[in-house]
Amino acid sequence: MTAKATFGAGCFWGTEATFRQIPGVAGTASGYEGGTKPNPTYEEVCGHATGHAEVVEIDFDPEEVGYNTLLDVFWNNHDPTTLNRQGPDVGTQYRSVIFYHDEEQKELAERSRQIMEQSGRFKRPIVTQIVPASTFYVAEDYHQQYLEKRGLASCHI
Repeated sequence: MTAKATFGAGCFWGTEATFRQIPGVAGTASGYEGGTKPNPTYEEVCGHATGHAEVVEIDFDPEEVGYNTLLDVFWNNHDPTTLNRQGPDVGTQYRSVIFYHDEEQKELAERSRQIMEQSGRFKRPIVTQIVPASTFYVAEDYHQQYLEKRGLASCHI
């Protein structure tokens, strides 16, 4: 039996590639969540009119990988202190966000954010949103496993 986790950590290409490498992750999908327009296109999301974030929805086996491990990967693979920006990518679609699927995920996400804030690791405040999961819209096919299709491991700068 699998569970779902959804994270927005900037461009979904690198985020998806990172999570696909974790043992216990059964599948990933790049997509859009947190906006107001049903079935948004990439162009609409990039046009800042829909309110969606680029996210990766993860199907994982909780017997093989815990949600806390996924949270660790999330925190360690982007800058949670930059509002609506990751590296050269700027816009609300690149915001740092955790969409939780149940109360346990909410509690674990909030606790992990608190631990990160108190760790002293970041010089600026963490701006990551922790919000209930809403409708996830799968991105266009060419966005799925984008880096893998091009023989790339990551798009980190």
